[in-house]
Amino acid sequence: MNKDHLIEKIEECREEMISLSITHDLTSEAVIASSVKLDQLINTYQKHY
Repeated sequence: MNKDHLIEKIEECREEMISLSITHDLTSEAVIASSVKLDQLINTYQKHY
């Protein structure tokens, strides 16, 4: 995954997590799963760039 694509995926995931947090509790499985996914993407970015 190139840098620009990874940044795009991070932004999409961030927006998804924000959207989910509006309709779900912050501790809901959906928000937590989205947060974990975002963390993984950010970790990948930091590791490679």
